[in-house]
Amino acid sequence: MSNNNLQSLDSIVPLNGQSNGPKDEITKEYEEGKSLLDRQEYSLAAVALHNALIGYEEKGDDAGVANASNQLGHVCLARQEFASALKHYERALNICEKAGDRMSIVAVMKKIVAAQRGLKQYDKAIDTCFALIDHYQDNRDPQGSVTTLEEIAEIYIGAGQREKAADTYRTIAAIHKNFRHDNIAAGYLQKAAELIAAE
Repeated sequence: MSNNNLQSLDSIVPLNGQSNGPKDEITKEYEEGKSLLDRQEYSLAAVALHNALIGYEEKGDDAGVANASNQLGHVCLARQEFASALKHYERALNICEKAGDRMSIVAVMKKIVAAQRGLKQYDKAIDTCFALIDHYQDNRDPQGSVTTLEEIAEIYIGAGQREKAADTYRTIAAIHKNFRHDNIAAGYLQKAAELIAAE
């Protein structure tokens, strides 16, 4: 699953592996929107993806609605329209949660954090990050947890909360120490010390 997709629409085929024939107009519009997004033609991408979203809504295709909403979130994020991006991502997240699609939930939550940071909603971004850590811990994924903790430290720095950022770096160091990554742990302890010294 790529960073831009919740679930590839092409992966949804009948069990016998045969496709249902040519792609419908809604799917063509969606794919055109993705292509325009990849080419950074954001206005045209927004129009195509919005048309696809309406088509999926009319069909009652929740997966299509989630994918189109997710892609519209990417367009808005790229244009730094953070409030609109957040709205689209939250819609996609709601559908993914109803479907129990854990991988897509994590992917969308990461984008929600980016939108919240853009809006300077630091407390909400941190809450979302802690929810992400819960998902990573459920999957026994220490790398995902550490990456998210790094983002939490960056959010704290952006919010001017250097002590909390330093505490987060010390937590990351402790995790690395548990895995006998002593040099990496020392690097995070150094980051924590530098943050405190800079105050």
